[in-house]
Amino acid sequence: MKTVKRAKHRSNNLSGGAIGMIGILLIIALVATFIYREEESMRADERSYIEREASLNRQIEEEEQRTKTLTERKKYVATNQYIEEVAKSELGLINSDEVLIKAKDE
Repeated sequence: MKTVKRAKHRSNNLSGGAIGMIGILLIIALVATFIYREEESMRADERSYIEREASLNRQIEEEEQRTKTLTERKKYVATNQYIEEVAKSELGLINSDEVLIKAKDE
């Protein structure tokens, strides 16, 4: 009878070990799922950051071009040619050696 009891006892231990292994496997599966979801989230964030970086780089290039254009405009505004153009177009002035001819109103 002692032999039978030991055999039963061993089978109980084996089923308890199997349950323990299943529990461990479930925990590992849960951790793996959590890690996978976090990785996907991080990849999405990375894609977002890459797009944002590209957008900011384009903005930087546009602003550098705008700065260049404004610098050139600043130099041009300081020239006599610009002053003459503004005087003629906006103020109706002429140089002393020029003659102004106006059309007769009907």
